[in-house]
Amino acid sequence: MAAAVDSVRRPASIPRPPDRYRTFTAIVSWAAPAALILIVGVLFQQAWPSISRFGFGFFVGTEWNQVTNHFGALPFIFGTLVTSAIALAIALPVGIAVAVLLAEPGAQGLRSALGTGIELLAAIPSVVYGIWALYVLAPWTLLHIEIPITDHLASIPFLGGIPRQTSLFTAALVLAVMILPTLSAVSRDVIRAVPRGLRESTVALGATWWETTWKVVLPAARAGLFGATVLALGRALAETVAVAMVIGNRPEIPTSVFSPGYTLAAVIANEFAEATGDIYQGALVELGLVLILVTLTVNVLALLLVRSASARPAV
Repeated sequence: MAAAVDSVRRPASIPRPPDRYRTFTAIVSWAAPAALILIVGVLFQQAWPSISRFGFGFFVGTEWNQVTNHFGALPFIFGTLVTSAIALAIALPVGIAVAVLLAEPGAQGLRSALGTGIELLAAIPSVVYGIWALYVLAPWTLLHIEIPITDHLASIPFLGGIPRQTSLFTAALVLAVMILPTLSAVSRDVIRAVPRGLRESTVALGATWWETTWKVVLPAARAGLFGATVLALGRALAETVAVAMVIGNRPEIPTSVFSPGYTLAAVIANEFAEATGDIYQGALVELGLVLILVTLTVNVLALLLVRSASARPAV
């Protein structure tokens, strides 16, 4: 009976039209991962002279000598991780505090002005951050932070040495300012996604605003806050121009956070135009391959965590 009705509605001689929209969206959706695979493949091909010559020793080597064609990435990996970690440690409490203020009701004028100011930080170009850090932030940091710390806390490991304007710590401060908009904006959306019923129930039981935020809202949003943190970390790992202007660009592992250093992105930007020979160029491309793989990994992880937190139904 059903077959007869279907034959009346759709004659056998008329074929089903193809779903062109679905085919188009499928092709477009596969274009992004295909481009990613292509980029990684090209980078791997260009970096093969360095990979085949140094192998795993490239990641643990500390010498970067263009004359002898002996290259090691450990100082740059160290500088990238240290500056990103310090920047995240500085920006994380500030970003979450700003997000809590922007997400909670009350003080509409203050919230509007603060939100606009934080969003404008994301619109400033990296080179402007670098110029500001080089001529304003670096001298101020040297006089008011680095010199007092090295005078009184030099016995603590990684806080001694001779303070300089261009250092790992100055680069970390610039990164902290640059990742603050990303961290606060994503955290704000995550905190707003927490069901209203959780707040109302806690307040009804007699909890204060601080107790509700600290013991209910933030634990409920911890997955999304972690995603925002990883997104900010990805931004810090890949930053180039501003860091290259204030980090000092010294290819060695420093013994103090107040000493010059180098990052993966900075060395690629500074030396790629002058690189000659397959080994030298391959080493720089291999640095880029490591950097892009790490950045893509943390961004994909953050995207998954933010989606899982945003999928919770709001009351």
